[in-house]
Amino acid sequence: MKITMEQLTHYAKNYGFVFQGSELYGGLANTWDYGPLGVTLKNNIKALWWKRFVQESPVNVGLDSAILMNPKTWEASGHLSGFNDPLIDCKACKARHRVDHLIDAFDRTISADGLSIERLQEIIDGSTIKCPACGVRDFTPIRQFNLMFKTSQGALDDHSHDIYLRPETAQGIFLNFKNVLRTSRKKIPFGIAQIGKSFRNEITPGNFIFRTREFEQCELEFFCEPGTEMDWFNYWKKASMQFLLDLNIPQDHLNFSDHAPEKLSHYSNATSDIEYQFAWGFDELWGIASRTDYDLKQHQAHSGESLEYMDPMTNQKYLPYVIEPSLGVERLFLALLTEAYEEETLDNGDIRTVLKIHPALAPYKVAILPLIKKRHAAQAQTLFETLSKHVTCSYDDTGNIGRRYRRCDAIGTPFAITIDDDSLNKGTYTLRMRDTMAQITLSEPQLIEYIQKHTAF
Repeated sequence: MKITMEQLTHYAKNYGFVFQGSELYGGLANTWDYGPLGVTLKNNIKALWWKRFVQESPVNVGLDSAILMNPKTWEASGHLSGFNDPLIDCKACKARHRVDHLIDAFDRTISADGLSIERLQEIIDGSTIKCPACGVRDFTPIRQFNLMFKTSQGALDDHSHDIYLRPETAQGIFLNFKNVLRTSRKKIPFGIAQIGKSFRNEITPGNFIFRTREFEQCELEFFCEPGTEMDWFNYWKKASMQFLLDLNIPQDHLNFSDHAPEKLSHYSNATSDIEYQFAWGFDELWGIASRTDYDLKQHQAHSGESLEYMDPMTNQKYLPYVIEPSLGVERLFLALLTEAYEEETLDNGDIRTVLKIHPALAPYKVAILPLIKKRHAAQAQTLFETLSKHVTCSYDDTGNIGRRYRRCDAIGTPFAITIDDDSLNKGTYTLRMRDTMAQITLSEPQLIEYIQKHTAF
């Protein structure tokens, strides 16, 4: 049975994965701070994604573009005019709702995403939908709500200085298409990858860290020749799914949700979401979209600068098509915690909390545990100094060894090393496995080799 969202939120806070943002001042709704374990897990997720999709790829390169961009960027991309959600307010309790979410929850046979304001209003007016917050049916008319966060640049606070926090990392890649093409000396097909923060003023954020206003994306824009995009679309679908499977997420907890033609975004000729079975059901984890040449065409038209690619084999010019696999870091973080959390009943009746997360993702790869603090601490600290040059380590000398093992299990540390008299006299150490609780005895050189081998990805 999966952990509930309430249990997961409590677990994440209790062990230092995720804290409420600004908690000291009563918090700020839908903001989250990542504690010692959380920030390391997030960094590990991003590092493994980068390793798979950039480091191990002969055709992909990286980029880190600015969060703040010339506002003409968002005019060209269509975000200023079209990046909206349908908003409705309850007159009774003042709760604000996304209309498409209200309709989807009320009638699963209706797919409200992408419907016009007029059609959404017809559905609301012709139904018995009530406010989920107070149960009253008394709504304002539907209106569009732009999701972009706006701020001002410079000393003057007027509209001529309006700029925006980026709602996606993709546009920074498109703006740098020619720069990267020239400096990397790549030829199509090739990809530009970026990991960075995006910001969306969501109407109804929620489900812990699943939908937030500030989030990180691992995004790839893969440029290919028109006519080959469907082959590459299918390639990146499979590659994205395989990455999740390699992180030990079971196949039956994942599925592809292909968008029907009438539900595609205006820039897309194919889109598929990888969905994960969260505590509330299957929901989007990773989106893969064929964006055609829409973005480059828009920026070419608005900037007046050619973004065409010259094929060195045919001397033909064309605007590349783009395949975009876009992964939300926080959503994968949430999926991994949900998947890995277990409570086991031991033979003696005790309940063991264990996070069976992939060892390459574990915040700490190994815990250093002196059996008796006064006698074994010096040797344990020496071992920590040695091992920490190779893998992330924790050090714990508080409480009995059994309780320390349990703490290691609960935060997902795959290995624990006990330093005892044999360590002092023979130079050997007891290595305990998180998942099986089995123990083996190894020398120091064997420890390093064993741990590195079994925490690799």
